[in-house]
Amino acid sequence: MIRWLAATVLLVPMLVGASASLDAPACAASGSATAVAAAGPTVWLAGDSTMANPGAACPVGWGSQFGALFKTGVTVNNRAVAGRSIQTWLYEGNVTGTIGSNGECVLSSTTYSTRWQEMLTGMKSGDYLIVQFGINDGDTKCPRHVGTARYQQLMTMMAQAALARGAHPILLTAVAAITCSGSTAVKNRGFVPQTAAAAAATGSPVIDLQTLSVNLYNSRHFCPNNGDYTTGALGAFFCNDHTHFETYGAQQIAGLVAGALRSQNIPLAAYLK
Repeated sequence: MIRWLAATVLLVPMLVGASASLDAPACAASGSATAVAAAGPTVWLAGDSTMANPGAACPVGWGSQFGALFKTGVTVNNRAVAGRSIQTWLYEGNVTGTIGSNGECVLSSTTYSTRWQEMLTGMKSGDYLIVQFGINDGDTKCPRHVGTARYQQLMTMMAQAALARGAHPILLTAVAAITCSGSTAVKNRGFVPQTAAAAAATGSPVIDLQTLSVNLYNSRHFCPNNGDYTTGALGAFFCNDHTHFETYGAQQIAGLVAGALRSQNIPLAAYLK
């Protein structure tokens, strides 16, 4: 009996140790899964100069200031390019200077730009795609000209491509330039109904950045003004034009987008600081 008890006492720690060893990999796997779950999404940005990363002190696109508003783990990949319409952004180098019988610029090839192909390849489930065009698209001449029906078609296509990859599209109307009517800043961007229609067709949220930016300009009393964008409140906000932003102005516009994410209960808001 004594020998049996001694053997039992020795055996119990060995069994406990073996059990702990078997549990260890499961704990490690759980920790790894938690780490993956904690990693934030990539936020892909597609747009024009008002969104693009700066190549000089001015202009500064609001997209370059967007990443600072998010918690650690979120990656903002800004692929906006100055001077682009939605079509020249998508089909870089393949949009000709010829207007076809349908009123649209003729494409020499339907091959997508490298930037869009790279985004589609890199986009994963849970990511976000934010699209803002509608400024250069209003050009009457090719290659930048885009008709309203074509604009809606291309924006819808971009949203559908994101959805097909498990990502979440967010469509924006174009940020406003300063246009004063007396003491009031007024709207000056097109393609608003087309942006809303593309959002409705794909079940995507739409942020009316034109309205938000005009409201901001009015709250800052930017109108009336003498057209001098080099000094004072206007100079701090805008480059020496009525369209592009200094760093401070870009930060304010980025803040408008972040505020809309919260006020519209868009899930990306959960990752904001």
